[in-house]
Order: sequence, then C-alpha cells, then structure tokens
Amino acid sequence: KNPTAPQLLERVNFQYGYIAWCIGNKRNPEAREWIPRMEADLNRLEKAGHSLASVYAYRSALYGYRIGVNKLQAPFLGPKSNEAAQKAMKTDPKNPLGYQQYGNILYYTPFLFGGSKEDAGSHLLKAMELMESNPESLRWNWNYLSLLTAIAGMYYETGQRDKAVYYLRKTLKKEPAYQWVKNELLPGYLKN
Repeated sequence: KNPTAPQLLERVNFQYGYIAWCIGNKRNPEAREWIPRMEADLNRLEKAGHSLASVYAYRSALYGYRIGVNKLQAPFLGPKSNEAAQKAMKTDPKNPLGYQQYGNILYYTPFLFGGSKEDAGSHLLKAMELMESNPESLRWNWNYLSLLTAIAGMYYETGQRDKAVYYLRKTLKKEPAYQWVKNELLPGYLKN
C-alpha cells in the first residue's frame, strides 16, 4: 500500500518493461491503461527527489510510449522525450538508463527528424559499458538483456550482421533461456 521509494522505482522498472511489451505486441489499450500508473509513480519519485536520473530516463521512455500508442503526438512529445533523456545523462553521467533512452530515441526517430542508428549505437554501447562496470547489477537484470538485444538490432539494421550475432550470443550466454533471442532473433539473423 505504501511502497518505499526504492520499491516504487522497482515498480516503475516493471511498468517500463510491461508497457513496452504491450506496445510491441499490439496491445495498445492495455498500454494506455498502464501509462498513467507509471506516470503517477514517477511523479511521486520526482517529488521525493529519489534517483532523479532514473526518473528522468523513465519519463523519457514514458513520452516514447505515449507516441507508441498515438503517433500523432510525436511532434509534441518527441522533444520532451529527448529533453528528459538528456536531463538524465546530465544529472548522473554514470547512470546507464539515460544513455539507453537517448540511444533508443536516436534509433527510432526518423533520419529527417534527427535520428541516426549509428549515433544511437554510441549511446547504447555507453549504457552497456556503464552497466558492465557494476557486475553485481547484471544479475537478474532484464534491462541489461534488453540493451544487448537493442545493440544487436542496431548492428543488424546497419548491415553489421557479425556484430549483431555476437551480441545475441552474448545475451544468450548471460541468459540461455531468453526464448525470443534463442528461437526467433538469432536464427533469423543467421539466416539473412
């Protein structure tokens, strides 16, 4: 009923993953249900001043989710998402989430509007470097697995298949039961 700030941040992390899953699986009505819950939790954390770099990074993702369920909001929310990710990186340059979100923004933003898969890669790799600098944090860390998968996708999309396969295998070394990578992505990348 009354979660502590660390518990609230953990809940936001689960909401972050679940909403992304909903959008990725064309379950937008369900995503729309969870977006306000995540936003309320972020507001509570921000008001408490707890882990502000993470709060800004998750808020950046939240704007992206709003765009994901309504593309017409992109011109209004895209800059806010970008601003929140940059604020996260500035607030704590050692927090990988800000770099991960900024990399995602650059990856998914069309080239005509400033997106760049190559520039996205440098931020995603920086996020990975920061995560890996704290090995204890990698245990049971689905954000790390998601990041490795995103890096693999970035390399695949930029025609660097060998690097893409390397990162998928690195993901499976960390989590051999990651079914999406094991049964879909890796076989697809090896085939093409």
